[in-house]
Amino acid sequence: GLIVLLQVVDELDDQMVDGGMIIDYHGCDLFPERWFHIVFVLRTDNTQLYTRLESRGYAGKKLQDNVQCEIFQTIYEEAMEAYSEDIVHQLTSNNPEDMDRNLEQIIQWSEQWVKDNN
Repeated sequence: GLIVLLQVVDELDDQMVDGGMIIDYHGCDLFPERWFHIVFVLRTDNTQLYTRLESRGYAGKKLQDNVQCEIFQTIYEEAMEAYSEDIVHQLTSNNPEDMDRNLEQIIQWSEQWVKDNN
């Protein structure tokens, strides 16, 4: 529940002070803005998302909720509300090529940030 999540945030808070951490999570409302220099929101074409989730065994309400979340850009909107708009970026994640491109972009951004801030 919420108590456990808050305990996780408290535990992570000490580790986040040193920087160099990546948080992979399906929401934004839990983590304080001070933790992040950049936020990436992965976006997927709805048809591909439906097929991907269906192949993972998602069905019914869970499948519908996930697809609706993507259609209405729920996570992106949460990120824009939770963090400064200039640190929130969308990346397309429809296929392995997109994943490779996203990884390269994140690595390049990280390397540039280190150069600019050290």
